[in-house]
Amino acid sequence: MTNEIGTYSSKPHGIVTGQCIAMDQQAEILSLRPKRLSEYIGQAETVETFEIAIEAAKKRGEPLDHVLFHGPPGLGKTTLAHIIANEMGGTLTVSSGPALEKGGDLIGILTHIQKNDVFFIDEIHRTPKVVEEFLYPAMEDFAVDFIFDKGAHARSHRFRLQQFTLVGATTRAGLLSAPLRDRFGIFRSLDFYNVDELVTIGKRSASILKIKMDDEGACALAERSRGTPRIINRLLKRVRDYAQVRGDGNIRKNTVEAALSLEGVDSKGLTHLDRRYLETIIKFYSGGPVGIDAISATLQEETDTLVDVVEPYLLKIGMITRTSSGRKAAQSSYEHLGFAVQKTLF
Repeated sequence: MTNEIGTYSSKPHGIVTGQCIAMDQQAEILSLRPKRLSEYIGQAETVETFEIAIEAAKKRGEPLDHVLFHGPPGLGKTTLAHIIANEMGGTLTVSSGPALEKGGDLIGILTHIQKNDVFFIDEIHRTPKVVEEFLYPAMEDFAVDFIFDKGAHARSHRFRLQQFTLVGATTRAGLLSAPLRDRFGIFRSLDFYNVDELVTIGKRSASILKIKMDDEGACALAERSRGTPRIINRLLKRVRDYAQVRGDGNIRKNTVEAALSLEGVDSKGLTHLDRRYLETIIKFYSGGPVGIDAISATLQEETDTLVDVVEPYLLKIGMITRTSSGRKAAQSSYEHLGFAVQKTLF
């Protein structure tokens, strides 16, 4: 901002220095996301796939093939979309399936996209069918078709788009229509991270947040992060708060245990909802099998929340099993929650 009335700068000013501070450098919105493939931790095969595909696309002067990511929330689908845009030298445009209510919403975005830009659609399986129809020619021919007038006077016009890359992310790949799914050139399923990878992510995030964390503290945090980078970053911030208020500002194992105990996160990373889910199967339904709708009704939680948020990790660590007749609690669930094991069930 200048001294002249009516003249403004789009950049915020530092209160102390009086100098402009770039928006992405302000502390309150400091991102923990890596910006390049070389900085990305984990998902080694996926990273290698993109290193090859991006380098090949650049050599040919072509856009990267359309990409579809599948996996539980928090594993890096959005982060990889940002990285692809950075590596291709384009701009990232972000939307979501439910937000694209009409064809005009999608067309408005597509007509403003420039060459090598990336258009990211989160929860793409929830895109309305009428909008999805506009995606087909956009993905295949980089064009959208407009219909003018109605009835006998109807006319069609094809508008050419700049060559771009569509990146879709979904937690429910099975709900995608076959015509849409088949138009993606690269399909990658992201898996949960191991403890060593999460330790590395935790230490990197701690260095960005400028807080000291020893190896035992990083390991304790990683073990409680459900194999998910988003969760370790979220828990790290809560532990940081605890360390600065109740401790000496450094993160150690005992700090992690005390802070996450307040958050209701146990040694295996299970939350109150996870434990209530398991207790419902064990106490109300004798360990199962029981249908997800019955569990949802008992817990008074949405079925989608249980399927997308709770169950993936419990299945991964073997605390529940899915059978044709419903969900069943595993022996490790009984042991972890302190229930007597019903041996006749195993």
